Order: sequence, then structure tokens, then C-alpha cells
Amino acid sequence: MTDLSVQIGDLSLRNPILTASGTFGYASEYETMVDFSKIGGVITKGISPEPRLGNPQPRIWETESGLINAIGLDNVGVKDFELSKLDYLREINCAVVVNFFAESTEGYATLAHTLGAMVGVDALEANISCPNVKSGGREFGVDPAAAADVTRASREATNCPLIVKLSPDVSNIGEIASAVADAGADAITVANSIPAMAIDIDSRRPRLSFGRGGLTGPAVRPIVTRLVYESAQATNIPIIASGGASSWRDVVEFMLAGASAVQAGTVNFVNPRASVEMAEGLETYCRQNGINSLEQLVGAVNMP
Repeated sequence: MTDLSVQIGDLSLRNPILTASGTFGYASEYETMVDFSKIGGVITKGISPEPRLGNPQPRIWETESGLINAIGLDNVGVKDFELSKLDYLREINCAVVVNFFAESTEGYATLAHTLGAMVGVDALEANISCPNVKSGGREFGVDPAAAADVTRASREATNCPLIVKLSPDVSNIGEIASAVADAGADAITVANSIPAMAIDIDSRRPRLSFGRGGLTGPAVRPIVTRLVYESAQATNIPIIASGGASSWRDVVEFMLAGASAVQAGTVNFVNPRASVEMAEGLETYCRQNGINSLEQLVGAVNMP
């Protein structure tokens, strides 16, 4: 029998399948469709210091093989998360990872401390693809020094397992991955959505109210596979692949590239049971191919 368990710092997962932040709400939205005991864990919507309404509609546009979104990170804020969402999350039978973001290094540290101390939170995922207001709107995730600073500050603020979600919009993701690992991250998520845009040719206006957005879904999977591979070459901490996985075959591909776990994201909108099916398919594949441990898959691609 294959051991599908995954260890990320002090975070133990029964299998490597997680639901991606922003595609699974606060988990209760999927309770009638997903058996949480069949997956490794859920990652909540991104939590900020204060509630956010996000961008006005329209903020989603479906492409031929993906989805462009500019949701604007709307969420209930940290106080209401603890009061109205966490009780439910404490009762689900899988790991609970809370995604979070802020506009300053100090803001990340404060949130990491607050969220990491909450009973029922098993791990944190810091989204560093957010505007750094103190640096003129530059994202933390595109600058190795800034990425390291926010990681270090978050690490010092909590003992909770810390995952850092990287931006794909960089020339050398390995450099960012290495900086974040050296600063104390337990793992990295590779990667956030890819900057994109769609235009209505009749009105000549962008399809989204914000103008631009982030592309997710099957279209980005080959790009993310490369980013996972490059990150794996640059660091030894676990990598969680996020971007375009829609089947167990995609999970295997990401793991061969170097991922220890895989997030199901946009596919949740098409097939709410996708995460469960990924876990079941992965187990069958491993059994049929004589794989006893996922360590036999991670990074096992045969490069020329």
C-alpha cells in the first residue's frame, strides 16, 4: 500500500492534495460536495488585517482554457474570520491552512502572530504577490530582499508552519525561492496567477473592471511546471504546486518536476469533487506502478 502522507515542517498531510486559496471559500461552501477526509487540506481565502470588498463587477472572465480574475482579494478580515469562520474549519477532517496578506512587512508579522495563535489553524500561507505600499507599490514577491524580509518577519512572529506563495511574474524564480527558504519558510507555493488581460473588441474596453487580472486554469500548467522545476533546483524545502492541475495525471507531473504537494484551484469551479478524484487517482497510479512512497516521485523527472 502506498504511503501518500506528506510532511511540511510540522504540518502533516494525509495526502498531497490541497484546495487553493480563493477557489474554495472558507470550506463550508463545499461541504455537501467534498469529503474533506479524502484530501490533505484546505487553504482559505486570503485574510487581511481589515475586511476587503474587492473589485467591482465584472471581475471574472472565462478564456478558452482558463479563467482571468481580478477579484481584489475580498475577504472578511482577521477578526470576523476568527468569529464567524474558524469554528466550522476546526471541525473539518483535514488540515486547515490560512492564506494571509498585508501591505507592509509589519502587517505580515502581525497577521502571522495573530492567525498562528488561533486554535484550529494548522499552517499559514503568506501571499507575497501583494503591493508593498512602503516601496511605491512594488510587489514583495518580485524582489529577493523584500521577499526575504517579509518571510523572516512572519517566521519570527509565529511557530506555526509557514508556507510562502511566490509570484510567477519574475525572471528568476529560483532566486526568490532561495531567498525565502533562507529566511525561514517551511515550504513555498509555486505560484500565484499569471498576469493577463482580455478586451471586448466591440466596446474596446477590458473585460474586467480592473482592466487586468490573473490567469489560472489548464492554460498555465506548463508554465507552472517549469517554475516548480526551477524552484526545486534552487532550494531543498518542500514545494507546493499551484496552477492548472485538473486531474491526477497533472498531480504526478507536478511531483515529477519537484512538488511535494499540489493545489486544486480553478478546477473546483468546474468539478467540485476534483480534489478528491485527484487523491484517489494518485493512489491508484502509485499502486499500479509499485510506488510505495511519494518520495519516489518527487523530483524524479528524467531530464536530457
